[in-house]
Amino acid sequence: MDTLHIAAFSDGDNGGNPAGVLISNQHPPASDMQQIANDVGFSETAFSYASDGKWRVRYFSLESEVPFCGHATIALGAALAMEHGNGVYELELNDANITVEGRVEDGVMTAALQSPPTHHKPLSESVLAAALDLFGLTQEELDTRIPPVIAGAGATHIVLALTSRERLAAMSYDLGKGRAFMNANSLVTITLAFMETPQVFHVRNPFASGGVYEDPATGAAAAALAGYLRDTGRSSGNAIDIVQGEDMGQRSLLRAEFSDEPGSSIRVSGSARLMTQ
Repeated sequence: MDTLHIAAFSDGDNGGNPAGVLISNQHPPASDMQQIANDVGFSETAFSYASDGKWRVRYFSLESEVPFCGHATIALGAALAMEHGNGVYELELNDANITVEGRVEDGVMTAALQSPPTHHKPLSESVLAAALDLFGLTQEELDTRIPPVIAGAGATHIVLALTSRERLAAMSYDLGKGRAFMNANSLVTITLAFMETPQVFHVRNPFASGGVYEDPATGAAAAALAGYLRDTGRSSGNAIDIVQGEDMGQRSLLRAEFSDEPGSSIRVSGSARLMTQ
């Protein structure tokens, strides 16, 4: 079984977040999938096989199975388009059913996923204090227009909006401390965001729960952020563009589009590029 290496949400021929994609006749045992994910070495690997007109999908990070991964879904969509043609593919995840559309045109791969439903809730004072302490942030450095929350769209994230792009660029934290905090609060990543305009956000996503210091592109977190903005009336229009990975030299571009219906699915799209192995 050959695992494809595909960078999702790429900026042309550069950037993006690498994911492994293994399409087979059946899922290997969970222990084997975990080992394959570790051998691939990327933050996520998607495992998929065809079943009753759908594609059964599981995602493994370097340390554990996760319920949903946006960039690996985009990579899977590109891989399905390469192997089975352009189209919309139904995906059966552990906890949700979604779709991904994959296309290859003139050698350019693109994909768009429809996320699981969105949700959000306020942060408790103690969890917020611990999150601020993790990154050495103060209350004054938070953008009051976008209050801190726990948000989700298939996976769960904290959203912390910052007042300056410079403070976002200066992000640092202890990986071990971050892993303990995220696991204790059942978080997949933490989203640190700066709003350049109501339609353009710069984002960084620590992924310590998966043993990764930072993700260069995080589709699940993009859906969660877009859903939070939409569901609380903080969005301007029906789409946001997210720039991620700039500060780690892997510039990635994500677009999140949505209807006005609170809690409904978010369409997250971007380009993808096949990587040499």
